[in-house]
Amino acid sequence: MLQKTPKGKIIFIGGGQDLSRGKRSLITDDGDLKRFQILMELIPQKRSSGKKTIEIITTASSEPNEVSKLYLKAFKKIGFSEVGFIFVGNNHESHKPQFIKRIKKAHAVLFSGGDQFRLSTILGNTEVLEAVRQRYMEDPDFIVAGSSAGAMALPEIMIIQGEINEAIQNLELKISSGFGFIDHCMIDTHFVQRGRFGRLSEAVVMNPGFLGIGIGEDTALLIKKGNHAECIGSGMVIIIDGKDVGHTNIAFADEGEALCIENLKVHILSNGNGFLLKERKFITAKKDIKRLLSIKNKGKAGKAAKK
Repeated sequence: MLQKTPKGKIIFIGGGQDLSRGKRSLITDDGDLKRFQILMELIPQKRSSGKKTIEIITTASSEPNEVSKLYLKAFKKIGFSEVGFIFVGNNHESHKPQFIKRIKKAHAVLFSGGDQFRLSTILGNTEVLEAVRQRYMEDPDFIVAGSSAGAMALPEIMIIQGEINEAIQNLELKISSGFGFIDHCMIDTHFVQRGRFGRLSEAVVMNPGFLGIGIGEDTALLIKKGNHAECIGSGMVIIIDGKDVGHTNIAFADEGEALCIENLKVHILSNGNGFLLKERKFITAKKDIKRLLSIKNKGKAGKAAKK
């Protein structure tokens, strides 16, 4: 559990990014969506005399070399080449001084996808993880990010197994300790594409003090100061709030029996929409407010013309 407000930013990425072309994110008239929009958030925005690097930790992947090649090509396409890759194969390697040194100098650290349980088992309570945590807590310019399994491992607790069915059923849902970069949230990725609403809803009902955050592919949730979240990318983020749940049969349902849940609250965010995690409050996107004002002004102008 975090003892103070983090100064850095954290980005949860739902996976499924088009790293070869970046074509999923469409460019709108007001320029809200751009190619490689999510990766662009990791690039340093301020000019500096020294090199600013992005370090990608590929520990979760069974094919780290292939992952490295894809990310390197993608970043080069957007004009950034200061990208390093750290593969920690076992717990002993997590104490290597060169890894710690690189993390302390990095502008951003990204945990790639793969197996979140493998990632947490190897890096949990290690010097590498502590170095990332320290930067996130103390440096306002630092960014920690995770994609797919990398995103699922970042909160206090994480889902490591759960069946996917049309009905929400009382099945073997397994939850384990995560890295603890953010409190009272659980992350699920590839959310819409892999039909994971049921398992995240069950996880929330089992842990009603936690928000369930389901992130679609080519989509991310950027969080500042551990509280102010904003959806970016071409898909959507679904936030499940179980604080006000009434009746549910989860405590006595037989294995495989369909669950019922009263008053489960769901928010759907698209690009530009925000959410205050602590207050559990939806924030309307600025572009939506502008469009609503434009429609109202046109309506007033039309009425005035008729008069």
